[in-house]
Amino acid sequence: MSAARDLLHDYQHVIERLSLVTGSKGVFDVVVDGEVVYSKHETGRHADPGEVLELFRSRFADGVPVYER
Repeated sequence: MSAARDLLHDYQHVIERLSLVTGSKGVFDVVVDGEVVYSKHETGRHADPGEVLELFRSRFADGVPVYER
């Protein structure tokens, strides 16, 4: 799962828990602290590569440094 990999790659130092929950009928929702970041049902399409990461950054990671390797 690219979205989970991207988030953990850059923000593993601030993410306390990441859950992948299976759904039916191709459901793909990304929810952070109760707020929907991305919903395939709402957009009618799969997220583009890097799209979920950018949406996360714009809403939750302002000023948070990317994990240093």
